[in-house]
Amino acid sequence: MSGQEKSDWIQDSSSHCQEFVWIDEDKVQPKGEPLNPFSGKRGGEVNLNKLAYSVTDVPPWYLSIFLAFQHYLTAFGSNIAIPLILGDALCLQHDGLTQSHLINTIFFVSGLCTILQVTFGIRLPILQGGTFALLTPAIAMLSVPGFQCPSWTQNASLVNTSSPIFIEVWQTRLRTLQGSIMVASLLQILVGFSGLVGFLMRFIGPLTIAPTISLIGLSMFDAAGVRAGSHWGISAMTAALIILFSQYLRLIPLPVPAYSKARKLHTKKFYIFQTMPILLGITVSWLVCHLLTIYNVLPSDPDQYGHQARTDVKSDMVGQASWFVLPYPGQWGMPMVSLAGVVGTVAGIVCSMAESVGDYHACAKLSGAPPPPKHAINRGIGVEGIGSLLAGAFGTGNGTTSFSENVAALGITKVGSRVVILLSGVVMILMGVLGKIGAIFSTIPNPVIGGMFLIMFGVISATGIANLQSTDMNSSRNIFVFGFSLFSGLVIPNWIAKNPNTLVTGLSEVDAVLQILFTTHMFVGGFLGFVLDNTIPGTKSERGLFEPDETHLEDSGSLETEDIYDLPFGITRWFSARPWIRYIPICPWDKQAVQSYSDEGTPEKATTQHSS
Repeated sequence: MSGQEKSDWIQDSSSHCQEFVWIDEDKVQPKGEPLNPFSGKRGGEVNLNKLAYSVTDVPPWYLSIFLAFQHYLTAFGSNIAIPLILGDALCLQHDGLTQSHLINTIFFVSGLCTILQVTFGIRLPILQGGTFALLTPAIAMLSVPGFQCPSWTQNASLVNTSSPIFIEVWQTRLRTLQGSIMVASLLQILVGFSGLVGFLMRFIGPLTIAPTISLIGLSMFDAAGVRAGSHWGISAMTAALIILFSQYLRLIPLPVPAYSKARKLHTKKFYIFQTMPILLGITVSWLVCHLLTIYNVLPSDPDQYGHQARTDVKSDMVGQASWFVLPYPGQWGMPMVSLAGVVGTVAGIVCSMAESVGDYHACAKLSGAPPPPKHAINRGIGVEGIGSLLAGAFGTGNGTTSFSENVAALGITKVGSRVVILLSGVVMILMGVLGKIGAIFSTIPNPVIGGMFLIMFGVISATGIANLQSTDMNSSRNIFVFGFSLFSGLVIPNWIAKNPNTLVTGLSEVDAVLQILFTTHMFVGGFLGFVLDNTIPGTKSERGLFEPDETHLEDSGSLETEDIYDLPFGITRWFSARPWIRYIPICPWDKQAVQSYSDEGTPEKATTQHSS
């Protein structure tokens, strides 16, 4: 198919695209056959590559708002899970109010970073939020002898959440975590804005990324088991509901009433099970727990099995929470820096960068954009570094990264508009300032969270393995590298954690650094994968190393220009013709414009190639 034919086909097919989540029940095309909700094709034929809205399109305002909430709900699981897991390591098991503040803060910062990324960063419809890549080194840092929680914080009857002693216990740990994240984020800012990311990615292939990401999920088995084990029946029900909604019922629409001036009152089909399976699963299980609590089916004695499934365990949290909170930098006090924490967090930052580069290309492919050029990738990584700096300053206890699950949502909804993601950032900021929202989330019963963790961490583990699809897994070399790295990433940290006195050099800071690095599963597995993959002979094709720019040039629906990656507000138009702009790794530049500028001497004649 020639370029012109392909362009005509794209233009013709795009005119028939319909919104995926809203389908008119009685809408019929001239030929008499209804549109398939997955594409513009008629009848039962399915084309999963068809886009309803590409990256630069603007859906109707009502659809944009709905899709913005949908992306917020898609990010809900991860942004809720991180503060709840971190709360245990910060000695906050029995302080639901502070946990709710952490939830509000992470949503607020995620919204800010999303707006920054869509506006000045990669400029693709990619959501920003908390990262599990920084959660594992954070837990490792808080597990060293100097940061382990005092035994009295584990007993609810001994914890006075307003006590200065208790406040100092958790704030000291959180401030140290804040400072470590802020310092480590400077590396990401440097790598992004200096253009070093391209150089580093030459050596970080699928065989490094796969064990690293898989171990993020696998290392959380204990956190998932503790919560799920508080009532296995409720946890199993939650997991079963999420599986039912997300896998078995995802293609079943529900008719809902709608109104328009042209058609008056009518019905539309809404794919609710596909858009919000986690929220539905949690809500139904939460309601069951509430009913079991009302009728006293669940034990009221805290020492009895199943008590944690009651919905009144933290019922006072919602009443105590303020209606409005405004997270701000330094809200927990002045951040402190730990060398060991910085080193461990850097390992997580490197993993996050590698994953984000892959997310950028996947997002471009799913949103109908051309492959991202180097200057856009550099900006994206640099802005993520700024996001982690903000997250550390605000005190989320975490950083920010691109959300792979929201990238996947683009493929499900077929709506790749960046306006929708921009609105999602606004929604997250609004939810972040509603104190009652965070308090409500903090009261979710532990076994319900455990059931969600069973799904979430399993998917994260499988996502890591999915990175191997570009490698030759018939190669004994690759099987060895991945298998050894993955298994060693489980064995070595587990043994070091059980034998903490093994790594003793006599220097406390060095001991702390070694303890954190070798008890961080993703670091051990990723490091071994990196060394073996770059030292054992193997071809680029065998290792899965290729130019990502070539991966989806033939996909239907891609725009033919890279203008979508230009900086907004006329910044690119002003800069693109300057001869020195080629040396700035985060700015687009145009050879023809520069040549015209040199010949004519006027920037006005040299800016016709770009639009913002």
